[in-house]
Amino acid sequence: MPRAIEKILVIKLSALGDFVLALAAMKKIRQAHPKAHITLLTTPPFEALAKASPYFNAVDTDGRPEGFAQWMALRRRLRAAGYSRVYDLQTSSHSGRIFQVLRPHPPAWSGIAFGCSLPHKNALRNQMHTLERQADQLMYAGIWPDAPTEAGTAPPPDLSWVLKDAASGRPLPGGTTGKPYALFVPGGSAHRPEKRWPVEKYGELARILYARGLDIVVIGGPQETALAQQIQRQAPRTRDLTGRTDFGSVAILGARAALAVGNDTGPLHLAAAAGAPTVVLFSSASDPALSAPRGKVAVLQADQLADLAVAKVAQAASSVLPSTTGAA
Repeated sequence: MPRAIEKILVIKLSALGDFVLALAAMKKIRQAHPKAHITLLTTPPFEALAKASPYFNAVDTDGRPEGFAQWMALRRRLRAAGYSRVYDLQTSSHSGRIFQVLRPHPPAWSGIAFGCSLPHKNALRNQMHTLERQADQLMYAGIWPDAPTEAGTAPPPDLSWVLKDAASGRPLPGGTTGKPYALFVPGGSAHRPEKRWPVEKYGELARILYARGLDIVVIGGPQETALAQQIQRQAPRTRDLTGRTDFGSVAILGARAALAVGNDTGPLHLAAAAGAPTVVLFSSASDPALSAPRGKVAVLQADQLADLAVAKVAQAASSVLPSTTGAA
């Protein structure tokens, strides 16, 4: 029974959007094992966010070993820790290899690794949204008997612990004008350009929203500064925070935002989970039924994002904007 489990490992290595969605399962694992010592095995980008959460006692960022020596070091470390149960929320070939190197006596393991003791045996798992799929996995593991597994029923991630930081007035880069703002996330993976709405359309949308009383704040990595600058050329008062935010500050910006608009990319998922009324833009390159953020979210999809009209995105923004902003 869960009460007898003292040391638990949770595996979630990447990527940001997937990590954010997995926070819902991480919360349930903590609730099921309130007195356990729970360690997260992850990668360096997620260390600060994981440590800020209330779900883990420790965070190990060496989850992607390279070469024989690093793999053996990981095996020694995991064996020495004496974990009695592992929740593999990555469920990839890589996390499956972690299970295999712990043979012949691996811990009780929830996931899909060949030979694991708590397998997620639902043949339809790959057709489920991440939230329902992981809830179903935890049902199979015995810690969530009444897991909500019907499409659209699983709760979104709870980032109330981020909101506490926001309420404490944690300073954010770029300052604040006190005016309601829309958070723009115009970037994404450089190798997936088909997942990006054209930046000139973000510029048009910025002008529309500014006329409705919203400031515009653009976030992303340093490599996306050129996108922010292009939006600024169309809407000069836009604030450029690209390259100046970590995951924690993105979440707080999302918690304080009147609106977030962006491509299907990690920072947009984080802002939505923190509570921003959100418009998320999908191309045919990914399926919102499997991975869209949940909450006050409008999902728009077009086979080619270049075909998605600015007026349609502006209309969706109006549908999710709080009436108190005066921008609807």
